[in-house]
Amino acid sequence: MHAAQNPSVIAILQARTSSTRLPGKVLLPIVGKPMLALQIERIARARAIDQLIVATSDEPGDNALADLCLALGVHCYRGSLNDVLDRFYQAVQSLAPRVPQHIVRLTGDCPLLSPRLLDALVQQHLEAGADYSCNCYPPSLPDGLDAEVVRWSTLARAWAEAPPGLHREHVTSYVRDQMAGVKKAVYQHPQNYSSLRLTVDYPEDFTLVTRIYEALYPQQPDFELEAVIDLLGANPQWLRINQTFERNSEYLKALGQLNSFQSTRE
Repeated sequence: MHAAQNPSVIAILQARTSSTRLPGKVLLPIVGKPMLALQIERIARARAIDQLIVATSDEPGDNALADLCLALGVHCYRGSLNDVLDRFYQAVQSLAPRVPQHIVRLTGDCPLLSPRLLDALVQQHLEAGADYSCNCYPPSLPDGLDAEVVRWSTLARAWAEAPPGLHREHVTSYVRDQMAGVKKAVYQHPQNYSSLRLTVDYPEDFTLVTRIYEALYPQQPDFELEAVIDLLGANPQWLRINQTFERNSEYLKALGQLNSFQSTRE
């Protein structure tokens, strides 16, 4: 990540401490550092991103998260807990008059995010002239390396149009699934690693990610996906730690509830 006078691409990292499946996970220590701090280190190595904002809630429970950002020198915006789309929109508006052209959406449960692949996604998005790009619909990378890029004007339109509920809680779902006239692009990795789970939603996920960091970080803090793949290949039993969990289970559950509700009205 590098400084720029007029940033055109910023990353917004959404995070909170009120996760129901693993409360306070973003502040749990791995190799002596809060998990979120390790993810911020990785984002900082991305060359395509001009600035990072951590977007958390204005609930008192997230005070410690905001304090961490202050200690790390990272800009933190605090907004609605449940209307995350509004939190993103207001976070960008807080940069006015230097509003960026493109927003990278990241989530605080991805401490193994790849800076190199993040750069590749942003480059593809810009070269394609896309309004929305992702590396996760459909996925080719492990769960936990997810990233999305959305044009600011497109995100602002979603903020104005998206109804209450699912599409306000999940920032890009309205753009991806409902908005007409959106030019989309998908980054596909040459090798399909989508069966791997490297996100942190449950205690078992945290156990696996901790083992990976303990094995790699002390000797190579800037380790990339290939080192993780090699490590898991040498320790295949580690994959059983969290293999029972479904990718994007909470979003799929919410989407199923929305579709069920809509069908009862028809």
